Amino acid sequence: MANAWKRDSKQSRLRFPLILLLFISLFLLFIFYFFTSSNNPNSNPYLSVKTQFQSSSISPFNCKKCPQSYPIIANIVENLKYPFIYSLPDFGKLPDKPHKNIVRFLKGKPFRKPDISETIQEVLEGMKDKKNKEGLVVDVGANVGMASFAAAVMGFRVLSFEPVFENLQRICDGIWFNRIEDSVTVFEAAVSDRIGNITFHKLVGRLDNSAVSATGAKLAFKSNEEIALQVRSIPLDEVIPESEPVLLVKIDVQGWEYHVLKGATKLLSRKKGEAPYLIYEEDERLLQASNSSAKEIRDFLYSVGYHHCSQHGTDAHCIKD
Repeated sequence: MANAWKRDSKQSRLRFPLILLLFISLFLLFIFYFFTSSNNPNSNPYLSVKTQFQSSSISPFNCKKCPQSYPIIANIVENLKYPFIYSLPDFGKLPDKPHKNIVRFLKGKPFRKPDISETIQEVLEGMKDKKNKEGLVVDVGANVGMASFAAAVMGFRVLSFEPVFENLQRICDGIWFNRIEDSVTVFEAAVSDRIGNITFHKLVGRLDNSAVSATGAKLAFKSNEEIALQVRSIPLDEVIPESEPVLLVKIDVQGWEYHVLKGATKLLSRKKGEAPYLIYEEDERLLQASNSSAKEIRDFLYSVGYHHCSQHGTDAHCIKD
């Protein structure tokens, strides 16, 4: 019995370093996996940063490092051929006058279909062949991503530009909800005709009406508080390489459209067949608040080859024919 005990004791002494070695190996493997996962942009559940669209002046917005928005009220939209989910940036005056989509949400209904989403999908419907899907859709003044998501769920690559941080948080939410992190690249910037900083006026309670012009921001909602802040400004020509095909540019920037278009002169000067389909808001009151006009925009577009524009409500659709 004594000899048997000694043999067991020796085996125990041999097992201990083996168990310790196994434990250390597993621990090192865990550390390796943790650091490689955290440093790998593809592990980001929101957005893979696409460096081909960054210039020396700006890099894509990183949703992985963005603080989570809260509260989140998100829902699918109604009656779109290619539906998607987005979340609200403003909830209305709770509890007295909630946002209409909150009322729909509580009734178990989808969010109301955004007009711009339907428009984007109708325009892109004829561009769905394999060749054209390689082109970009550019969303300037993305708000919470309703145009961006409409294009991305169809399989198109999208560049989204938005200067309001709260809206950027909602865009990041939507990228995750719709599983389109490989399709959408986001920039925290106001698009303009020059690189630098610009004063931007955020309208509390109506973030979608925020604008470069303080007058334009409060044109429809005079009673709302307006906050001035400095944001990055960037021209589209600075971000989009000349070799990159662009299918569609949508611009909704509350009267700053002329400056956005001027900053995209190279892009818009591309020859017929390579120049993008153009949708921009043409609201004369907002344009005048930013010291421009619809005529000034049409004259500029004519000079770069856009000779055909049609009016769709307050939006203009322009092509090179």
